[in-house]
Amino acid sequence: MTEIPYRYEPTARAAELKEEFSALEPGSETGRVVTVAGRLMLRRVQGKLAFGTLQDGTGRIQLFAPSATTPDFDAFGSLSLGDWIGVTGEVMTTRRGELSVRVDEWVTLAETRRPFPDKWHGLSDPDTRYRQRYVDFWVTDEARAAIALRSRVMSLTRRFLEDRAFIEVETPVFHPVAGGAAAKPFVTHHNALDVDLFLRIAPELYLKRLVVGGFERVFEIARVFRNEGLSPRHQPEFTMLELYQAYADYGDMMAITEELVAHLATELCGGTKLSYGGRELDLTMPWRRASMTDLIEEIAGVRVDVRMPIDDLRRIALEHGVTIEDGWGPGKLVLEIYEKTTESELWGPVFVTDYPREVSPLSRDHRELPEMVERFEGIVAGRELCNAFSELIDPATQRARFEEQAAQAAAGDEEAAAVIDEDYVRALEYGLPPTGGLGIGMDRLVMLLADIATIRDVVAFPTLRPEVF
Repeated sequence: MTEIPYRYEPTARAAELKEEFSALEPGSETGRVVTVAGRLMLRRVQGKLAFGTLQDGTGRIQLFAPSATTPDFDAFGSLSLGDWIGVTGEVMTTRRGELSVRVDEWVTLAETRRPFPDKWHGLSDPDTRYRQRYVDFWVTDEARAAIALRSRVMSLTRRFLEDRAFIEVETPVFHPVAGGAAAKPFVTHHNALDVDLFLRIAPELYLKRLVVGGFERVFEIARVFRNEGLSPRHQPEFTMLELYQAYADYGDMMAITEELVAHLATELCGGTKLSYGGRELDLTMPWRRASMTDLIEEIAGVRVDVRMPIDDLRRIALEHGVTIEDGWGPGKLVLEIYEKTTESELWGPVFVTDYPREVSPLSRDHRELPEMVERFEGIVAGRELCNAFSELIDPATQRARFEEQAAQAAAGDEEAAAVIDEDYVRALEYGLPPTGGLGIGMDRLVMLLADIATIRDVVAFPTLRPEVF
């Protein structure tokens, strides 16, 4: 077996070499000796010459191996596609002008024990792509690019918020009470404490505890977990940006949302006008603001209102293909009508404002509209990108909303909070100032900026049914 070194020290990377020597004439030598390392993605032997394509984390560079000067030429020519190798040699160009590193020294860094896919054909089976991402990333440029862009999105988002005096915090993943969003949680058990705990469905309630504690601007880029189905937009674990700002309301949250998205689009896509799914999308500020009921009327041609007789709302819902469940009140019916008829038709971007109180247990009552709350969702390309409120700050009202949720859970709603979070109510009793809160689905934001249709392509290792070996 080949002796594998314990460490190796490259002195150059493929992209750097291509940038530095892009103007080198064919048949040139530079006198510059470098050490490069990566996977061997292509290889061909032509008599007394061998050529290879080395790929590292930045790109690809050709290897030029003459038999007269390449140590153990036959072994080099017999390397398997996918082998990791290190090469030291002079930077030069071939007679055809291909920038190359001459193989003056080389070493195997890892052998592939399985057949490696051809670079130009890649992995054709989608299931194999997602299960074997460690291979997919090498043979599918778009897969690597999506993860690299995701990293830039997270980094730029942090800098954007820190420049506005937000501090990044970390809150618990294990929650004694499931809350902060309407979703079915995952349940686990802590043996030492002998208690059931819930994987967080949102960091919201802990972040607002921090505002009560005097941290006026906080954010968390949080991994959250929801025991729901899979779709091109849904994974049971995903990444959410949540931020809370004291002395702000949902209007301030609209401003920071469109500023952040426009900033990311400009930095990563070159501007706020881009294409998604073959259709133009303009993220230029300001985004449109429109109420949920106005948009329903605009798209579906029907006027609804939470103050309408509930039988009329049920009839309208049925006429538009909504399957009604027992216990739904007028607010839930209006929301379901909107989601069935209108949301997917909104190319946007648009802030859909003024949600029914019934479906918004953590939002503050609207200052003008009865039975409504100050909440919006940002809809871009027909899907929800973000959700935000003027936060509910009154502890008595919050307790009453929690009690309503518990009653809905007792009636069979698996997404409603079944237990009142007494500690959160207690925190509110110490005083939460007027606060604006915002949650952005970071996976969907990456999908938008990368022009990718499915969430699996922007997650390094998506959730799949376990493989049988």
